[in-house]
Amino acid sequence: MITLFRNFSKSKWAVGLFALIILSFVVVGAQSDIFANLGPRHVVSAGERSVNAARFRADMERVRANISEQSGKNATFEELAAQGYVNQFLESQTMRMGFSAWAWNAGIRPGKDLIVAEIRKIPGFFNQITGRFDEAQYQQALSQQNMTPEMLEQELRDQYTFQHFGSALAAGVRLPKAYSALMAAASTETRDGAWFNVTQAMAGTAKAPTDAQLTAFMKENEAQLRMPEFRQVSLVLFTPGPNDAKPAITEAQLRERFEFRKDTMAQPEKRSFVLLTVPTLEAARKVAGELRAGKPATEVAAGVRVQPAPYNNTPRTALGDAKIAEAVFGLAAAGITDPIQGTVGYTVAQVSAIQPGQAITFEQARPELTRELQVEAGKKIAYDRVKAFEDARTQGKSIADAAKASGARIAQLPPFTRQGQLPNGQPYNLPPAILETAYALTKGGESDVITASEGEYFALRVDEVRESKLPELAELRPMLAQAWTQRENSRLLAQKADELSGRLRAGEDINAVAASVNATVQVRTNVASDRASQEANGVTALRGLFSTAKGQPFSNAGDQGFVVGKVNAIHPANAANAARLVAPISQQMSEAWANEAVETALRAAAAKIKAKSDLGEAYRALGIDAPATPAAPAAGAAPAPAQ
Repeated sequence: MITLFRNFSKSKWAVGLFALIILSFVVVGAQSDIFANLGPRHVVSAGERSVNAARFRADMERVRANISEQSGKNATFEELAAQGYVNQFLESQTMRMGFSAWAWNAGIRPGKDLIVAEIRKIPGFFNQITGRFDEAQYQQALSQQNMTPEMLEQELRDQYTFQHFGSALAAGVRLPKAYSALMAAASTETRDGAWFNVTQAMAGTAKAPTDAQLTAFMKENEAQLRMPEFRQVSLVLFTPGPNDAKPAITEAQLRERFEFRKDTMAQPEKRSFVLLTVPTLEAARKVAGELRAGKPATEVAAGVRVQPAPYNNTPRTALGDAKIAEAVFGLAAAGITDPIQGTVGYTVAQVSAIQPGQAITFEQARPELTRELQVEAGKKIAYDRVKAFEDARTQGKSIADAAKASGARIAQLPPFTRQGQLPNGQPYNLPPAILETAYALTKGGESDVITASEGEYFALRVDEVRESKLPELAELRPMLAQAWTQRENSRLLAQKADELSGRLRAGEDINAVAASVNATVQVRTNVASDRASQEANGVTALRGLFSTAKGQPFSNAGDQGFVVGKVNAIHPANAANAARLVAPISQQMSEAWANEAVETALRAAAAKIKAKSDLGEAYRALGIDAPATPAAPAAGAAPAPAQ
């Protein structure tokens, strides 16, 4: 049954669930936005977990490279978006993250040892000369893929959780063999039948609609056609704008900050060592003695049946046990420590190399300190402007006058809906606080200063309110006429097919019925429900032939119209042939069930944790516009609302 679960990787969700963890792929081988700082923006969020724009772009870069390698063509983000890959990947990532967050909350958490063991299975992380795990090589391989060890460990943890949960889910249920037997019997059954095609020309086409008909059609589809309410606001921004001069930072400020930060900015001392942990002090003394005698650490570890834990170029802060860290970094030179009583057992460390720490100079730290101080200065400017703005408002000044007095800037936003969409339907990058405030005020209403995030403030005035309304007929006439005509043509075609199939039900000969509309009857015998028959006769005819009882007529809609026919005979399956198909059909049905069960579980977990994604933010992260994919309305469907 675990094999069935593994076959889930062939489904449409696999690209999202496993693209980030294709380890062989890891080890082988601008638009301005005035709201960029108003609170965090997430492409995907699920509980306490989230994916920001940079992470989503890095993930999509790996997917893009993988697709490019498979296709032999350099795919662009625009092409992937147009083909639906971006939407599909975003949906799968949202489900995946929602499931992972739910599983963590539910207590499904793989142990750290399992994750470490998985990492140490990857050949690309080992030194080809020594055959040992190479921390530096590990870091380098990940950095080439814009990943960190924490990201990889999280991905492995999520994958482990998914695999174990899915395996348990798939193993918990067995599909009855009777299902497979029935499918095998049905798949080897053959049928005789006759049918003909009913086209639009046979049914006739609708005349051009009148204004009265279009008006009635609008009323029928009022919910879809009604334009939403739009609001237009003037937004007061207190942070320095892109055209403002950057705050001046004095040499004294830089020197003061450097003295405060130089220890944390310096390169710490790093050491390479291996840890051997045993349960008793006696065993630890034996390990230390053998190491001092020159015995290789791997051989010593094998003798006491423990797994050595190598660390390459590791700073002191990376060691979670303070006693071990003190002993390892307390050695004056490379060598062997005495047994260390840690939180678990006794540990002996063999230090092989010491990389001294490097102090950072003032000039090296200057760029980072300058940026840091300028950010702080910008926040102070914003705070001072807010205070001056509020003082001016207290004196009775309007938002515009208060903004001018305080030095704040005003941006007039384009109209947007309550959901944050522009008139053309595209998502607008507006923080929720702006949407909520704009729709809480009436026309002309002015808000107080609202905090969007630390150091970020805004105020707004509602300049215009465009009430929700149904467009005028003249605005939608061409689109409505096309949709109405398509609907009427579909109705006429279905009505004609019903009429002809009704004559067959009444006992009239199929040849006479077909002749009445100048159609040609196709007669077939011993038709099987296989791919060859489907290609020879068409999906629509086969669907009718194998879903109708003997002697009964059928009428099925297809891409080219309707197929009207009759089942003349049903030939039962050959028992021997059917028996041979039971096993493979059982496998296929079990795989299909496993896929559906896992997908249902993913969706339920994501819904439970309230996972969500922002498609507009995803496209902005990739630096592309959402693809325009206009499609003609389906027969009988209402047209999309005009914007």
